[in-house]
Amino acid sequence: MRAVVARIERLMVAGVRPDDSYEERLQKASLVLGAGLITVLAFGWTGTYLALGLPDAAAIPFAYQLATVVTLVVFVRTGRFRVLCITQLVLMLVLPFVLQWVLGGFVESSAVSLWAFVAPLCATMFLGARAAIPWFVAFALLLVAAAVVDGSLTREDGPIPADIALVFFVLNVLGVATTTFVLLQHYLQALGRERARSERLLLNVLPEAVAERLKVSEETIAEHADEVTVLFADLVGFTAIADRTDAREVVQLLNEIFSAFDDLVDRCGLEKIKTLGDGYLVAAGIPTPRSDHAEAAADLALELERCLGSLPRAVESGIALRIGVDTGPVVAGVIGRRKFSYDLWGDTVNTASRMQSHAAPGEIRVTEATHRRLADSFELEGREVVEVKGKGPLPTYVLVSRRRPALPVEEQAVPT
Repeated sequence: MRAVVARIERLMVAGVRPDDSYEERLQKASLVLGAGLITVLAFGWTGTYLALGLPDAAAIPFAYQLATVVTLVVFVRTGRFRVLCITQLVLMLVLPFVLQWVLGGFVESSAVSLWAFVAPLCATMFLGARAAIPWFVAFALLLVAAAVVDGSLTREDGPIPADIALVFFVLNVLGVATTTFVLLQHYLQALGRERARSERLLLNVLPEAVAERLKVSEETIAEHADEVTVLFADLVGFTAIADRTDAREVVQLLNEIFSAFDDLVDRCGLEKIKTLGDGYLVAAGIPTPRSDHAEAAADLALELERCLGSLPRAVESGIALRIGVDTGPVVAGVIGRRKFSYDLWGDTVNTASRMQSHAAPGEIRVTEATHRRLADSFELEGREVVEVKGKGPLPTYVLVSRRRPALPVEEQAVPT
């Protein structure tokens, strides 16, 4: 069964080109699936009509099969999807009515013209809602025309037996329903996968709470928080490595380090704001408030140091980490209309950056505001007073270790 499914999937993407967009790939695969399904189902009609001694009727589904095979081969070789699409729509729309007229009308053909409805359905999926309107109008006109001429259509060899006509009626309804159901299932499942992928990409750019607000409203997203803790980490020595190392290796190393950091941030329930070159900015307490934001940021800082020391390539390269932490008010919001981002502003962010710049490699430098929040639970050592532009001299401390056991991660992110 898996081998059959694999072959079908390979056939569906046979005409897909590497530069096709996701929507183009989906449309091509869906049309090939629909055309292939109808072609397979047509074997039943062709064989049955031949068995009943109706070669003229059998020739019509066979003509569809032959035309479909030819157009699919041309499509695979040329990649011209629109030619395949228009050809299939015309065949799907016209041939069912021709078959109905050959068989003698609605009753004699068991309403085989139902198959023509697949044409406007496919037009909606592959050409768009507006472009599908003429195809639906054409279907409606052919249906009316079939009704007008129905009384004048007769069969020279007599009516088709009632039981056979009933079987064909069931097969026609079931065939149309099956084709429609399979196409919609495939299309909606593919769209669902793409929606989930887009959702993951959005959450890689924005915090979940902010992303949800952005999806339901286009209003400016901005908020003020009276007290959060900001962590700024910088990779010491990375710039020198980048100057003398192949670009691919540089990006791979940085990606390995920051991906490991991302996992730690997620486990701690904090929010990565952005990377700035080889800098890494994290916030605790925004956009989701939490009472232990300073403790959570301190735990993360210690874990980041341990994490970097566990990465062989980083250790071999001689990269060290220095971290600055400050606690205070910030303003946060989403900026930009294209390639938008969630960012932080305020003295707290600037001071955390200054703490980082004054830290020695392997050191976590914190301000007095953060020290007050951590003194009961962490070991800290006093350091020199630092002059910070706009704030004057500030006493600083170095975070050494945690004195009390940290709460489990699931108990840390408790809104205030």
